[in-house]
Amino acid sequence: MTDFVSTWNKDSFLTYPVGPLGLIAMPGTEEMGKKVNSWLKKWQDHTEESMPGDMSTTPGAERQDFLIEVTCPRFGNGEAKGMIKESIRGYDMYILCDPGAYNVEYEMFGQRIPMSPDEHFANLKRIIAAMGGKAKRVTVIMPMLYEGRQHRRSARESLDCAMALQELENMGVSNIITFDAHDPRVQNAIPLHGFESIMPTYQMLKAMCRTYSDLRFDREHMMVISPDEGALNRNIYYSSALGVDMGMFYKRRDYTRVVNGSNPIIAHEYLGDSVEGKDIFVADDIIASGDSILDLAQNLKRRGAHRVFAGATFAFFTKGLDIFDKAYAEGTLDHVFATNLTYTPQEIIDRPWFSQADMCKYMSYVIATLNHDQSLSYLLNPWHRIEKLLTRYRAEHGQ
Repeated sequence: MTDFVSTWNKDSFLTYPVGPLGLIAMPGTEEMGKKVNSWLKKWQDHTEESMPGDMSTTPGAERQDFLIEVTCPRFGNGEAKGMIKESIRGYDMYILCDPGAYNVEYEMFGQRIPMSPDEHFANLKRIIAAMGGKAKRVTVIMPMLYEGRQHRRSARESLDCAMALQELENMGVSNIITFDAHDPRVQNAIPLHGFESIMPTYQMLKAMCRTYSDLRFDREHMMVISPDEGALNRNIYYSSALGVDMGMFYKRRDYTRVVNGSNPIIAHEYLGDSVEGKDIFVADDIIASGDSILDLAQNLKRRGAHRVFAGATFAFFTKGLDIFDKAYAEGTLDHVFATNLTYTPQEIIDRPWFSQADMCKYMSYVIATLNHDQSLSYLLNPWHRIEKLLTRYRAEHGQ
């Protein structure tokens, strides 16, 4: 555990945990749950060594596996119920839920139905209800925030994300952990409860450094470009951490029409210095159909950009992969980086233009820290880790 102790605050575990740790992986997060559980078991050895006093009599301390089995069986007409297979009384519970796991199906009237985000959220509430208030504390880890894109009201619209957060609050959830919320201000809906929107900045840059050996992180060879005004903050952070210049696009929209839930984009207008001959990194929270990022990449290539890399916390590819395959073949878009925080089919993972940043180790850090009621400040700000990453990368490649 030497690497763990040197990386983290070694005093983090010199405290008693809130309660025995329990981890529930909702349908669609089973693989992620197994990886997080594996890391937690590694941290467990360090915890037991550093814990003052004898913890052997603490209920749940003898557990060798933090995963707790749950199921949400369906009746023939599609109705469901949540079931927990073992006692969780007094446990500090962490529930992993991926509303975007469209690979999960259920049977209704003899038909196989893929689960929508609404149904994943309903299953989450069923499992919380099945706990019956017996858990000491409940934390929901929802990497992609349910209805996070419907985060504000405009005219006569529902405010789905705020309503969902309040539902979880009313059910006794103490903390909600998400990653790269579309608008973190939605936490104002539950001001008295814990809410953290964690950015995967370090892991994305780490994946980028592992994929390419010829990157030059300086003003002469690289720029960061914000795809729109909504993504400015995350791209400002990237440009500051990398020490490179930043530009941005803004989207001219047709506000007289609504297509697929939003006003269609007429054009991307660029603001910033010349991109000629430079590698460009564009960071956003979501790649949905991909039309915007491909249009933007084409625009940058016309301006003389050397390579265009897209980074997104969640990559959906809702219109399929053909347009990305074509863009890669034509040299319009060089690579896409995304996390494994939501379901990604194997056919996407196998594409030569796609790389994933594994967030499971980081997630286990967060869970272990919260279980010991310690501050997340060090984990939430990766600035020093990014500096070390870039220093190591430059040394390894003779820069």
